[in-house]
Amino acid sequence: MKIAIGADHGGFEHKEAIKKHLTERGFECKDFGTFSSEGTDYNDYAILVAKSVSSHEFDRGILICGTGVGMSIMANKVRGIRAALVHDLFTAEATRLHNDSNVLTMGARVIDIELAIKIADVWVDTEFSNEERHIRRISKIDHYKGE
Repeated sequence: MKIAIGADHGGFEHKEAIKKHLTERGFECKDFGTFSSEGTDYNDYAILVAKSVSSHEFDRGILICGTGVGMSIMANKVRGIRAALVHDLFTAEATRLHNDSNVLTMGARVIDIELAIKIADVWVDTEFSNEERHIRRISKIDHYKGE
């Protein structure tokens, strides 16, 4: 599995730890930045990661900022992205099983690095259920044009 990963300054340390962990597990990870804890705009990294997943260059993406909210909002602006804000193990599994989320967002000011790594593990290890009801619901998400 190829994973795109990115963070703003608030998520930099979490990103580095998750990237190292997933690489050690054998995943191919590309770091889209940021590359320091110097202040940045989360939007820029969210778009880079989301577009790389949307274009199928990468299978999934992980984004970290202070709360995970900004990253989630921004990533979900990209067509084909189903970004899920996750801060617990149950939601990490459920969003893969039921929503086939392709981008995981987390908040570094909300959860510690150890939990973030566990969440990433559950999220990358869980496959979509392929149940008809979930396929139908995802199709409604994918085909909604907005108002």
